[in-house]
Amino acid sequence: MMTEELTDFTSPKDGEETSPAVKSEAMSPAEQPIFAALGGDTSSSVAAGNKPGGGAKAPALTAVMATTSDNESGIFSGESETCVEHESELDWFCGTELKLICSHCAIVGSCHGHSVTPLADRVTAVRNHLVDVCEKMQLQALRMERFIERTLTAKEQKLQVAASMARERVVARVSAAREALEEEEQRLLEEVQREEERVEQCLLTQRAHWGQAMVSLSQTRSRLVHTLTHSPDAQLATGIQEIAERVEEAEGVGQPCDTEQLNMRPGCSDSQLLRGMWATAMLHRPKAHGLPSLKFDERTANPLLLLSDDRCTLTFLHKKPPQPPPYDPARFDCWPNALGSLSLSSGTHSWVVDVGHSAAFKVGVCYVGLQRKGSGDMARLGHNDQSWVLSHYDGEYSFWHAGEKVLLRLATRPQRVGVLLDWLSHTLLFYEPESAAVLHCVTPNFSAPLLPAFAVTDQSITILH
Repeated sequence: MMTEELTDFTSPKDGEETSPAVKSEAMSPAEQPIFAALGGDTSSSVAAGNKPGGGAKAPALTAVMATTSDNESGIFSGESETCVEHESELDWFCGTELKLICSHCAIVGSCHGHSVTPLADRVTAVRNHLVDVCEKMQLQALRMERFIERTLTAKEQKLQVAASMARERVVARVSAAREALEEEEQRLLEEVQREEERVEQCLLTQRAHWGQAMVSLSQTRSRLVHTLTHSPDAQLATGIQEIAERVEEAEGVGQPCDTEQLNMRPGCSDSQLLRGMWATAMLHRPKAHGLPSLKFDERTANPLLLLSDDRCTLTFLHKKPPQPPPYDPARFDCWPNALGSLSLSSGTHSWVVDVGHSAAFKVGVCYVGLQRKGSGDMARLGHNDQSWVLSHYDGEYSFWHAGEKVLLRLATRPQRVGVLLDWLSHTLLFYEPESAAVLHCVTPNFSAPLLPAFAVTDQSITILH
């Protein structure tokens, strides 16, 4: 851009100053205008202002530039040059062709009608422009110096304070979370210990009771066997009362049976705080256990569901296709369901479904052996003990399992729904990927391999990777 300014400009108009006004405030030597740096005090010349064609701008600067710029840079040669065509002095400048010409070239020669200027005016204008450019460079350098000394220094100090505060905040928050987690860990471990001791005591009591009952029963049986084998007929006939008492005594021992008191409570090792922290930790690294190869299993898709070519999008059709798919025992023939292509029976897995285009859908898991045929509840997701799903229907979000509905109160409508399955802890968690907010969490005791389960009756849903 600076090259363009040096080659493409017009002389200042009469009455206009050729350089900006210089502020009167005191400046250091490094901050003085270019005039002072080159040739001493020229404030009077600058204040008066020079017009093109009338005296050189900043005499000291002109003198310097005459001895340095002209001779060293070669912008204008001090030697007299003549026009080859007219043998006249080249004392004019053609602004159209950017070259030196003589007066004949301007009047009758090749540059007739072009924009021409006397060479002295052109030189003065160029020098004045160079002065302006140098002043701008000097002011720009001054601004850079001030930016470095003031702004960057202040930013460095502010950075140190902000970084120190950020470190303190991180340490404080992690410390608080660690303290809360350690307290919760201790509380839950103590709860597990108490539950273990309770069950052990129940087992010891049951063992002692039934051990004593077994001894008593064995003694009664031995006496009855002795009576049966050693008593004469007359004694057996008359001792029926004694025998009846022995039998009643044996029957009074009762029958042993398993009870819940002999098992640990599943919830003794769980709490809302621990579950929330676990979910947060798991959801902040979903790629570690994602299912990049998960797709819809086309064999299971109901005829009312259209599957995309990549088998990742499921679209609901209001009418059955003219040519229904061939019969398949794995296909749902009534309910608009489809299952995932991967069976899950170990590890931790997560997948995300785009549901933003659908007002009616279900997302969850089901056993591999879920019934596929018929319109009964055994093939309807969430209405049997074989499936667990999050449902959105008629503007309402809910969780369904075994026909029981749990209403979910969500602040906003999620555009995506994530499913996190941890087989080891038998945890099924539904979450919103954007905010990692937990929508619902259950801990079923899974007893068979699971498949991702889906249903849609409005628009489409898509498995995201």
